Amino acid sequence: MSAAGTSAHPTPGLGISAGRDLADAPHGPVPEAEGDGTPTLIASAQRALRLLRAAARYPKGATAKQLARDTGLALGTTYHLLRTLVHDRYLERADGYYLTGPAVAGLTREESPAAGRQRLDRLLTKLSDELSAAVYFCLYRQGEVELVAAAAAPGAPMIDRGNFRVGAHAHSAGKTLLALMSAEERRSHLARYPMVPLTPYTLREPEHLPLLPRQGPQRAAPITQYQEYALGTAGAAVPLVAGNGIAAVSVTLPMTQAHRLAGIAAQLRTRLSDDFVSAAFGL
Repeated sequence: MSAAGTSAHPTPGLGISAGRDLADAPHGPVPEAEGDGTPTLIASAQRALRLLRAAARYPKGATAKQLARDTGLALGTTYHLLRTLVHDRYLERADGYYLTGPAVAGLTREESPAAGRQRLDRLLTKLSDELSAAVYFCLYRQGEVELVAAAAAPGAPMIDRGNFRVGAHAHSAGKTLLALMSAEERRSHLARYPMVPLTPYTLREPEHLPLLPRQGPQRAAPITQYQEYALGTAGAAVPLVAGNGIAAVSVTLPMTQAHRLAGIAAQLRTRLSDDFVSAAFGL
């Protein structure tokens, strides 16, 4: 860091020249580039905002070429800025299309429930396609285990959701929520919804249920079930925790694909970012 407080290196993704501070920027119109052709910080910010505004006009997403045409930016510049905007979650990239991301919603005071639900559905659909599985989002709210949303990749069978609340002790999402509950919450839930056997493999005693800490690395440990909820199916879930709120994202597979479950559970742990947390607890 120099005496003037400027960085000795260019700002990543924005192309500001070394030794040039925002405070040194001239008043009035901002030049598009330095003498060496490198865009200034303010010019890059302006271009990024133009891309964001252009992307916001396409609810289903737009390609980089489309956004470059709409904004009048060179394609190379467009790709450079899009990478930065995706990295910072102002945009999301799906199948070559760019859509506004969760960081944009965070700029407003409050995301509407409808917008939050749409974002959650989009995240689940993307996840189900990536994992080639059925994916479920489950929330513990007002003392109840609630199945909020689900999505399935083409050809991926979904479980019968009729017993989802009463059978929380048997499916992986419910077992994860029970594992995160306080002892009092767990006793209350099991008093209202006893551990009735749904299959010959269903756990029947509370002391056999797994437990997870609310803090620490073990909190994110996946929980699995094999034919406990429905014969012929297996599942895995990972927890989401924000303050006192608890939720879980789970997947189900037919038993013929049970060998994939451990790998999918590991992928779930790495793919559930802050996007899911904000979508999960914003509903």
